[in-house]
Amino acid sequence: MIRIRFTAEDFARVRFAARPAPLPELYAAFQMVFGGGEELLFGRWRRRVLRSLPDSAAPLGELVPAGDPPLFLDVLGETLADGLDLVEAARPELVRSELERVHAGRPAPGWIRELHAGGTGARRVLRHAHQAAFEAVVAPAWPLVQDLHRAEFTRYALAVAAHGVGRALQDLVPGTRVREATWEWPAPRAAATREIALDGRGLVLLPTFHWTGGPLVQNLPDRPVVVTYAAGPGLPLTPDAAPGTDAALAAVLGRTRLELLRALADAHTTTTLARRLGISNATASAHASALRGAGLITTVRAGRAVEHRRTPLGTLVAGEGG
Repeated sequence: MIRIRFTAEDFARVRFAARPAPLPELYAAFQMVFGGGEELLFGRWRRRVLRSLPDSAAPLGELVPAGDPPLFLDVLGETLADGLDLVEAARPELVRSELERVHAGRPAPGWIRELHAGGTGARRVLRHAHQAAFEAVVAPAWPLVQDLHRAEFTRYALAVAAHGVGRALQDLVPGTRVREATWEWPAPRAAATREIALDGRGLVLLPTFHWTGGPLVQNLPDRPVVVTYAAGPGLPLTPDAAPGTDAALAAVLGRTRLELLRALADAHTTTTLARRLGISNATASAHASALRGAGLITTVRAGRAVEHRRTPLGTLVAGEGG
């Protein structure tokens, strides 16, 4: 079993990644390319990706033999550049120890030996390999990843508002359960047991849309634990598979609530919202109450009426954030 143990403080520090993280999404895609996946569903996509990979991406395969990545690659970052900066900022002792662990008993290419020694040329090779791989594998579907992430973000926010954090975690990742301040699920190997104490560090939830396996856990000292879990359609992501601009969000929120959230780019009373959306005041009030419970809008008294405003979270979910 994998068991993550919470303190009361940790439950208050569970957060959902505000935006998808390019590097974890790239690594998830690479695992599906090189690590398997149902041939009927992934075979054509896998062959297309392999044809499109440039030679400059090859160092990533050399760095991660047998699907065992060094821990200094375990970073987030809201942009590709942010993530690559975090990789380059890894402590030299961590880089050396992880390269020694991953490549123990294996001959390492010259650039990896240079990376072990701290050479700047090797860091440039690694950065360029990441950029080339991302452009070939993930970038074509990145707008779809962003849409799916916003929808998943909204699903989690609504689940927390309706049922609390514990139930939301179970709903987010089927096959897991929360009991006695512990979130647990079966380990990939029946004999493996892993116990992780958060001890006040908190937890970050990160959906990935190029992965169909069980949750992946990043547990580094002095950082929040990150749980990356499979979300989305469970199919290879391609640009022509993208739904309409709002389809993913509408499937989670409902079309009327999405329209209401979008309308609140400017403040509105319940009456003006109802008039704008062509619904009754009672219906507008009920939808506003649901969005307020999820933290997507706020409501304040304005004379005899009430005025609704979108929160920063609501703006992000609506796809209009910076």
